[in-house]
Amino acid sequence: MPTRPSVLVFDVNETLIDIESIAPLFGELFGDERVLREWFGQLVMYSMAVTMADCYVDFFTLGRGILHMLADGYRVQVTDADASRLQEQMRTMPAHPDASEALTALRDNGFRLVTLTNSPHRSGVATPLDNAGLASLFDEQLSVESCRAFKPSPVVYRYACDALGVAPADCMMVAAHAWDLLGAHNVGFSTALVSRPGNAPLLVDGLPRPTLVVDDLRDLAGKLIGS
Repeated sequence: MPTRPSVLVFDVNETLIDIESIAPLFGELFGDERVLREWFGQLVMYSMAVTMADCYVDFFTLGRGILHMLADGYRVQVTDADASRLQEQMRTMPAHPDASEALTALRDNGFRLVTLTNSPHRSGVATPLDNAGLASLFDEQLSVESCRAFKPSPVVYRYACDALGVAPADCMMVAAHAWDLLGAHNVGFSTALVSRPGNAPLLVDGLPRPTLVVDDLRDLAGKLIGS
């Protein structure tokens, strides 16, 4: 591995907190919990499209719109109240079971821990990380809201470095999504892919490979602390 990073920059949704917790809502609305994955994939795709088109709405607002769009496609009835339920559940997803122990070990071994998320932050409103009980383990919670562009735009990772007062080479991006790591690598971060279920490495000739591929956050902590 290259020089040991001093700053670990964590994605939040799916990397630290469990989006499968909202699958029952999709089962209720669509008759199939697997529609969660279609919704999340569309949410990520349209967040990228919004950025490329030089537009911006926050991630939760976009998520509501994608829900209504899918409902139209499936010809099911989804109300504004249902969309509000989804937005509330997006704010209150639980942490993955491995998160707290692994993050504590990394912090106690001298790593600076921060998050960088597509989810918005609002003054006086608890963040998803607050609600998951993990916020106290991080020095900073950074949101793309501050630069009004979604990951994996290079603008986002450069914003994080500026906000933290560090160089890209000091940082490792930790995420369950290969697309997030491609953006971070492009700016000069090292990267770690957390292979959550359904999130395998993207092994394509000509594209950068993650610096580390780990099974979960405990595996990450073991590799980094031992490096």
